[in-house]
Amino acid sequence: MYGQTRLILVAMFSVVVAGCNATPGGRAESVEAQARRVIDLNGSWDMAEGSMDSIPVHFLHKVPVPGLVDMAKPSFEEVGKKSPKREAFWYRRTFTLDGSIPDVAILKIHKAKYGTKVFLNGHIVGEHLPCFTPALLNVKNFLNDSGKPNELIVRVGANRESLPEGMPTGWDFEKYLYIPGIYDSVELILTRTPYIVNVQTAADLEKSRVKVVMELDHISDSSELDIRFRLREARTGETVRRGAVALAGAAEQTQKMVEFSIPIKDCHLWSPEDPFLYELELWTAGDYKRTRFGMRSFRFDRESGRAILNGKPYYMRGTNVCVYRFFEDAERGDKPWRAEWVRRLHQKFKGMHWNSIRYCIGFPPEIWYEIADEEGFLIQDEFPIWLLSKAPEKPVSEKIIPEYTEWMRERWNHPCVVIWDAQNESVTEETGKALQAVRHLDLSNRPWENGWAEPQSESDCVESHPYLFSTIQWGRGEFHLSDLAKTSGVPRLRDAQKRYDLPIIINEYAWLWINRDGTTTCLTDKVYNLLLGPNSTAAERFSLYGRYLAALTEFWRGHRECAGVLHFCGLGYSRAGDKPRPEGGATSDHFIDLEALTYEPNFARYVRDAFSPVGLMIDFWGGDLPAGAEREFKAYVINDLYTEWQGTVHFRLMRGQEMIAEQSGECRVKGLGREVVSFTQKIPDEAGEYQLVVELDAVEGKKVRSLRDLNVVSTE
Repeated sequence: MYGQTRLILVAMFSVVVAGCNATPGGRAESVEAQARRVIDLNGSWDMAEGSMDSIPVHFLHKVPVPGLVDMAKPSFEEVGKKSPKREAFWYRRTFTLDGSIPDVAILKIHKAKYGTKVFLNGHIVGEHLPCFTPALLNVKNFLNDSGKPNELIVRVGANRESLPEGMPTGWDFEKYLYIPGIYDSVELILTRTPYIVNVQTAADLEKSRVKVVMELDHISDSSELDIRFRLREARTGETVRRGAVALAGAAEQTQKMVEFSIPIKDCHLWSPEDPFLYELELWTAGDYKRTRFGMRSFRFDRESGRAILNGKPYYMRGTNVCVYRFFEDAERGDKPWRAEWVRRLHQKFKGMHWNSIRYCIGFPPEIWYEIADEEGFLIQDEFPIWLLSKAPEKPVSEKIIPEYTEWMRERWNHPCVVIWDAQNESVTEETGKALQAVRHLDLSNRPWENGWAEPQSESDCVESHPYLFSTIQWGRGEFHLSDLAKTSGVPRLRDAQKRYDLPIIINEYAWLWINRDGTTTCLTDKVYNLLLGPNSTAAERFSLYGRYLAALTEFWRGHRECAGVLHFCGLGYSRAGDKPRPEGGATSDHFIDLEALTYEPNFARYVRDAFSPVGLMIDFWGGDLPAGAEREFKAYVINDLYTEWQGTVHFRLMRGQEMIAEQSGECRVKGLGREVVSFTQKIPDEAGEYQLVVELDAVEGKKVRSLRDLNVVSTE
């Protein structure tokens, strides 16, 4: 039998639940869980185009939900841009319910663009204008009785101009299609009272417990409210603890916040290396809700400049996903909504030694966060505001605050989400005002990152985007890899970002993008013309990109000045760069087969090693060396692991496939440490092109290499 403790909670009184015995349990669903029914309304919907004000008479198209309007059959013309053909798109489907309508009936549209208005059985239910957070609409009074069909109609604006001035619309300087649609799941929640509106969990590692805050609505007239819980291991279903609490004086309110804590003996921590999840089930007399969470803490340490995961320094290595850009990729199809593809994508990222991802300038569907929880990634979750110093939209704090609030409420139980990212590269005071208004809502006290604007707390972090090669594109001077020898290992910040001397995350760098077919983008044509000449081949560009991106990654990681190094980007669009942005493709990812998720070979070969947890940096960046001279070469060996690494460092001087010289040295690097191994080498007497190769013995079963080109010049 399960042990069970009964507690009395008054108002917001925090209590630790004690005396509940852990007992093994299976995954069989409790009969009590059926108190809440969640009706899946995903699938094929009817669709039509028209004005904003009139429901179309005929719905002659079919479209998948979740998805985007460009997936409709037959297709619509001029989708994603302002068009005289329509002001709005209209979705329609029918459904039938069995049984009586319960006390609570909530329609949840997880995400839709651009501005949502809902009609049910001919009645206006309501509107939800935000495009990146859920719509939760009360439909109880509009549902038909059991067995009778219900007609659900959802109108979405046809373009981002459908939204009121001052609202975030997702403007992006490098997007030209703003494709509308219901791009996340739709469900109908049917339950009885008291209704569990929201649950927030917050891990307390020091006391080995999880704090639970329940938001209740529709409380009945009873003087005592029972709440029961069961805590399980998410993967095995094994019961860890169960118990009950009671709330006195509930009859005085229809809404209430209930807070209690659950001890977890020998709690299993969540991390990217061990993404262990718990599942919490909660019952009231009429409702049931479950949520997953992880026992993990995350913060930044100003003194060391490091991220601190579960009380220990942790180096963030990763990439970016620009899902809203991917939405306009010609090869996108239904991939963002196929869980197996999304999981393979994250597993592919794991194969690059990445433990972190910035979901950049926009939020993917909810399944992405569930998969990131399970696969183990730290997510920098970036709200889609990108303004630079001037943009066509000007979001204001009064309209940002409600969206930030909905965003946090939807995401705060995901252990993968470790940073609330308020914006990207934007000079504005509005996001700072907004995040200050909402940050207290997060009981886990996650840090915030505020783009180019002033950080708002000493506990936050700042971003840096050291695009060293961009000077070539913008005509501000040349840059060559050899210039890294005189480049600071501390990336540049804007003056506003320097307020608190905060830890830095580099989450964009390089400026060397190549499309999947090997062509340059509209932001890199001049770069490759300078570095390789005007007649370079795709093979030459791919090789340089892989080599240079690896070298830059080594540079920023090897100097140990930043909390994280996240490359840009792991997933975006790829399109011809023969026009200026936004029509011309500005950036790209590294796939050559998007369905199979096959990387371009040079990227996989060179960049994977550059992100190895035990990594290398040859502190030589190319250039001419005089023939016959002696030269010291330094190899930096870094260790992101908590355990010591010990092995051999091999140094080779190559000319083509011929080895000219070889040395080796033993190296021991403490956990989270860095060591420098020096090699003195005579430069060959014969002029020509050579290559330095430094290699570590097996790290996680594979060798790790760092490469540099050098040119030997005659002194005669």
